[in-house]
Amino acid sequence: MIRAAEAADIAAIAALEEANLGADAWSEALVAEGVSGRLPTVHYLVAEVEGDVVGHAAASIVADVAELQRIAVGRAHRRTGLATALLEQVRLLAVDGGADRLLLEVREDNAGAIAFYESQGFAELARRRLYYRDGATAVVLSLGLERRDGAVGG
Repeated sequence: MIRAAEAADIAAIAALEEANLGADAWSEALVAEGVSGRLPTVHYLVAEVEGDVVGHAAASIVADVAELQRIAVGRAHRRTGLATALLEQVRLLAVDGGADRLLLEVREDNAGAIAFYESQGFAELARRRLYYRDGATAVVLSLGLERRDGAVGG
């Protein structure tokens, strides 16, 4: 089940951050800021299985641009469709928020994630050198979103 994150989910989201993103993980305090609503453009979603939070996504929506800031699924629950379900809910939030495109950054050495995003219709837009703490390059991907009026953004 995919749902909006709540305060009770903060520790589980922070644990997923640490397990999946290591040195690039967001702190529990930063997660709490986003989940609490103190960052008005940020939306957190969680994937729940049998009452446990096993995945999460964070997105920022500002005007016509949405950015997928985070998406992670615990190792035991990968390849079960949860990342696809989280991404679909982010896409719907973005459209409802008025965005006509969804952007994200992914490590250029993360071939599995790049393949996943390309299978979802994302295309490379740019590269950001030295983007990650360890000096790795980020690949910027973009997906045009179909708005409620039927137009597709860039």
